Amino acid sequence: VQLQASGGGLVQAGGSLRLTCAASGRSFSGYTMGWFRQAPGKEREFVMAISGSGGRTYIADSVKGRFTISRDNAKNTVYLQMNSLKPEDTAVYYCAADLDRSPYYGLVSTYDYWGQGTLVTVSS
Repeated sequence: VQLQASGGGLVQAGGSLRLTCAASGRSFSGYTMGWFRQAPGKEREFVMAISGSGGRTYIADSVKGRFTISRDNAKNTVYLQMNSLKPEDTAVYYCAADLDRSPYYGLVSTYDYWGQGTLVTVSS
């Protein structure tokens, strides 16, 4: 499985960005997909995840009400829509795939494959 994240950039506080993660692999609809982020000097942290069917989503408290996750299994793609961005959202954002549909969707160790990351910078 190969993951390619894109869509990062520089945005002012209050603005929006949509990140895209394109995946290879025949069984994409069976993967739980997650988004994580890592700010300079900090550990990688969970942002959101979505089940294989898209029927269940999981969200970190820090982005609740501002970010949404969705997926298009026909296109092997998952999206992270980020609204009302804050300077503290500045980080490299990574998409990840869990092939085993673990219930521990918030843990870095759950995920089997990772994209290369895309940088989001929010200016104040």
